[in-house]
Amino acid sequence: MRVIRHRRSIPALAALAAAAVAAPVLLAAAPAAARPHDGRLAKELVEEVTARGAHRHLARFQQIADANGGNRAAGTPGHAASAAYVHDTLKKAGYQVSYQDFDIYEARTKTEKTTVLGAEPRELTTAAFSLTPSTPAGGLTAPLALARVDETPGCDADDYPAGAFNGKIALVKRGSCTFFEKQRAAAAAGAIGLIVYNHSGTTPVHGSFSSPTEGTIPSAGITLADGQALTEAAGRGEVSVRLEVDQEHLRKTTRNVIAETRGGRADRIVTVGAHLDSVKEGPGINDNGSGSAGLLEVALKLAEETRGKGRQPAHKVRFAWWSAEELGLLGSRHYVAQLSEQQKKDIALYLNFDMIASPNPVQFVYDGDDSDKQGAGPGPAGSAQIEALINGFLDRKGKPHEGTDFDGRSDYGPFIANGIPAGGTFTGAEGVKTAEQARRYGGTAGTAYDPNYHGAGDDLKNIDLKAFDTNLDVIAHAVGTYAQDLRSLGT
Repeated sequence: MRVIRHRRSIPALAALAAAAVAAPVLLAAAPAAARPHDGRLAKELVEEVTARGAHRHLARFQQIADANGGNRAAGTPGHAASAAYVHDTLKKAGYQVSYQDFDIYEARTKTEKTTVLGAEPRELTTAAFSLTPSTPAGGLTAPLALARVDETPGCDADDYPAGAFNGKIALVKRGSCTFFEKQRAAAAAGAIGLIVYNHSGTTPVHGSFSSPTEGTIPSAGITLADGQALTEAAGRGEVSVRLEVDQEHLRKTTRNVIAETRGGRADRIVTVGAHLDSVKEGPGINDNGSGSAGLLEVALKLAEETRGKGRQPAHKVRFAWWSAEELGLLGSRHYVAQLSEQQKKDIALYLNFDMIASPNPVQFVYDGDDSDKQGAGPGPAGSAQIEALINGFLDRKGKPHEGTDFDGRSDYGPFIANGIPAGGTFTGAEGVKTAEQARRYGGTAGTAYDPNYHGAGDDLKNIDLKAFDTNLDVIAHAVGTYAQDLRSLGT
C-alpha cells in the first residue's frame, strides 16, 4: 500500500480557497505559449493527490446524505446539496463553474412481480424498470419467448426470429446495448412485455428509460440465476409467466455541475466526468461519491499547480459531475445532446470514473481496443491509446489490472456514441470476485466486488482506501498528461 503523505489542514485549504477568490487571474490563459510537455504536471499531481485528501469530500457527501433522508438521489435535496458543495468549492478555487438544469422523471413503483405459472407457481425477485409502462390490472400472462444470446443479446432484429414473439413476453440477457434498444427490438418483434435477466451477480437487473415516452412495453429485470433457470425450462417446453408492474411517474428538475480551466486550447478539451447522484436506497459513497470526490480533489490540486507555479494547461480541462446517471445516464446524455457538432469535435477525449473504491475491489480499466473480445467492440479512435496510457501507468506502479467492457452502464456511453474517445477505471459493482482475482488483488472470492451496491450500506465504511488511492493516482496522471500533451492519442 502506498504511504499516505501528510496533507494540508482544512483551515489551510480554506485559506488557499479564500486567496483564490481574491486572485481572479487563477487559471487565466498564460500570456506566453504553454511549455512543452515534460511530464512534470502529471508527476506533481500524482504526488499531491491522495486518498486522505479526498476522503474529506466523501465525509461531506455522507453528512449531506445523513441530513437528507439517507440518500443523494437526483431530484432530491441530498443531490442538490451535493451539487452546491462541488460548485461552491470549485468556484472558490477559481474555476469557471456552471449548473446545467434539466428535467427528469421519478418512478414510484407500487407493484413489481414476475410469477412462473404451472402446477406449482413461483414468484421471482423482480425489479420494474424505471419509467416503464404499467401492465393492465392483473398483469400480463403469456408464454416466454427467448431472444438469441450472442455478443449483443437482444439488441438487433435478428435476435428475434420472425413470428416467434407475437403476443409473448420476451426474455433477454443483459449486455452490450441499452435497455431502450432491447425493448424497442422486442416490441418491434411483437412482444407484449420484456424481462431482462442479469449477466452477473445475484441481484435483479435495475433497468431504466430516460423518460416515460421511451417505454413502449412493460419491462422488468430478474437475476442471472432465475434467467438461466427460465432459459433451461423453456428449452424443455413452453413456459408461461405473469408479469405485473404498476408505476407512477412524476416530473422533477436536477442539474449537472460543469467546471473548466480558464486557460488552455478550447478546441482540444480534456473532459473528465463522474456521476454525483446516488440511488434512493443509500448515500452512494462508493457509487459514486468515490469518483466524484476523486475528480474534485484532482481539480483542486490542478488549480494549486496552475496558480502557484504558473503552469497553465495547454488544453482546457473540463470537469463534470453528472446527475441522474442512476436513472439511465440522463445527465451525460443531456449534456452531449446539447452540444453542437463543432462542440463535440472540440472534445479531445472523455475520461470516466464510476465506483473507484469498492470494498472487495478489482482494478478494471475500460477495454478501449477490445483486446478482451468481450461484449461491445472497441471505442472510438483514441480509446485504445487511453487504455494504454492507464495500463502503462499502473504497470509502472506495480499494480495489477484487467480490462472491462464498454457495456453502456456508465457515463462514457453518450460520448462513445458520438465518436469521442473514452476511457477510465472501475473497481466493480455487483459482479462476483473470482478465485483468480482474489489471488491477484486480495479480498474474498465468491463475494461481490461491492456487497453494498445500490444499498443502504454504501456508506463511508464501504470503501477501500487502497483502491481509492490507486485510482486517484490514475485520474491525476491522466489529467496531468492530457492537459499538457495529447499526442499519445494518435488522433
